[in-house]
Amino acid sequence: MCRWMAYTGGPIPMSELILKPRHSLIDQSLHSRMGQEVTNGDGFGIGWFSQLPTPGIYKNVQPAWNDVNLHDLCDHVSSGLFLAHIRASTGSPVQYTNCHPFRYGRQLLVHNGLIRGFRQIRRELLMALDDEHFQILSGGTDSELMFALALQFGLDDNPMEGIARMVGLIEAVGRKAGIENPVQMTLGFSNGGPLHGVRYSSEGESRTLFHSNHLSAFEAHLEPEQQALLELMGDNARAIVSEPLSDLKEFWEPIPESSFISVVDGEVILERFQPLPP
Repeated sequence: MCRWMAYTGGPIPMSELILKPRHSLIDQSLHSRMGQEVTNGDGFGIGWFSQLPTPGIYKNVQPAWNDVNLHDLCDHVSSGLFLAHIRASTGSPVQYTNCHPFRYGRQLLVHNGLIRGFRQIRRELLMALDDEHFQILSGGTDSELMFALALQFGLDDNPMEGIARMVGLIEAVGRKAGIENPVQMTLGFSNGGPLHGVRYSSEGESRTLFHSNHLSAFEAHLEPEQQALLELMGDNARAIVSEPLSDLKEFWEPIPESSFISVVDGEVILERFQPLPP
């Protein structure tokens, strides 16, 4: 599957979390410790918010560890809200349009997981899209289709309801086709405001997801000369990650099964997530 991380807080060079920690996303692309695959080398992407109306994006089909431009970009771009993703394909081609994050307007979304039986039910799910949201699609992944459905179901206005209605539709279509557990997902997304995440699977055995509980989670991997970074982050800094960025797991809280997480001004809000049937 995939690995991803998202940060919200004071603006920092993106390299401080994407590249430098002991178990950074780059390290996870080579040897993930908690993912379904050890190697996640089927492309990558980062998306970040700035003063511009829409978020920036950089993607590549190369493995993340093999892109010099990624290192240079992350060293020189600072942001107070960014998402990054490394991909392990579940069957769709390795191409630019299939790399995460997916962007529409101000929304960015990353996904780890899959729609089981996707080829079998893809046509019916596509038929559920209206013309506006069908035109969002540029690749062939289940992840991008999930994003388009969530947008159609109100992701901008009510994030939890948009995701819940999207999952409810996929489960209904999948089970009608004889697929027992159609959805496996962790999601990270934002429109430049609160950072959101979801951990859910139809079978109740979702992929790992954690959130930082204090600045100590970041301090654990900093060298002494990097301590000034904590002042840039500020007390409201938080991250949501597929895997902890350091060995000190006590600073990373596992997100419970079937949960919707929101980070608002440093406050972590956990709510029960339940799909809404169509």
